[in-house]
Amino acid sequence: MSGPGSDDLILHHYGSSPFAEKARLMLGFKGLAWHSVTVPMVQPKPDVAALTGGYRRTPFLQIGADIHCDTALIAELLEELRPTPSLFPAAVAGQARVLAQWAGLDLFWTALPYAMQPAGAAALFAGAPPEMLQDFVADRRAMTEGMPRLSGADATAALSQYLAWLAAMLDDGRPWLLGGEASIADFSVYHPLWFVTRTGPLAEIFAPHPVLREWMARVAAVGHGERAGKLDGAQAIALARASTPKPAVVEAGQGFEAGDAVTVTPSDYARDAVAGTLVGLNARSVTVARDDDRAGRVHVHFPRIRYIVKKAAG
Repeated sequence: MSGPGSDDLILHHYGSSPFAEKARLMLGFKGLAWHSVTVPMVQPKPDVAALTGGYRRTPFLQIGADIHCDTALIAELLEELRPTPSLFPAAVAGQARVLAQWAGLDLFWTALPYAMQPAGAAALFAGAPPEMLQDFVADRRAMTEGMPRLSGADATAALSQYLAWLAAMLDDGRPWLLGGEASIADFSVYHPLWFVTRTGPLAEIFAPHPVLREWMARVAAVGHGERAGKLDGAQAIALARASTPKPAVVEAGQGFEAGDAVTVTPSDYARDAVAGTLVGLNARSVTVARDDDRAGRVHVHFPRIRYIVKKAAG
């Protein structure tokens, strides 16, 4: 099997990541082939840092020397690459985007503490060395420093309500959350719930909602597309070095100029700033150019929503 070219899709992910599951399903929905790079669950991540400049969330999507961060931006990119079937059907596009935004914030940050209660964590890390769970918990605490944390009881109460709300959307017999067509809303709502289904006895929270389980089976049946091959981090870095980033444009009226030294920082968690030269900016995305000793010149792309762009100090 030949290696990837500079236009091929490379997903950097690991198997149990909920957001990576969302990305895999979107690739399957679009019927796209992609290469796989497995990244570590916890820091340190030197190969990731070489490509992203310090952004540490999973997953990200590489195309040559262009690195696309955050599943919200990945969804927009996949829509451009293959417009049909659409993640944003015209009749429900606005609703789909809003529901997806809610799912990535409120639903995810309710599902995660629910799932990581002792019984759930034991199921998720069954068979793993005890230190793996300890490292994971310590890593995620560092990622979420300063964020409020729900107790198990609070998360259980909230998730129970959220599941009832979602089930009510499906009670009229519709196959997908917003009607007759799948959308970004389905994949965004699915991935935190997929994580909960893997928590052994805690997955019983779905028992009152068989219609929700049936919907989840439909989403899972979409599949992950075609895995064209596996790479390691060094191979992905070498491909970036051998590639040329695609041109980007800084639009007028955005408050910055092309060539500005900037940082881009997530506003919610894993607030690791990525520094670079501004080469692309509009209302939807921001792109910085970076020069890395291993990866060479790369363009790192982020969404504008939930990311803070600042001129670099000095």
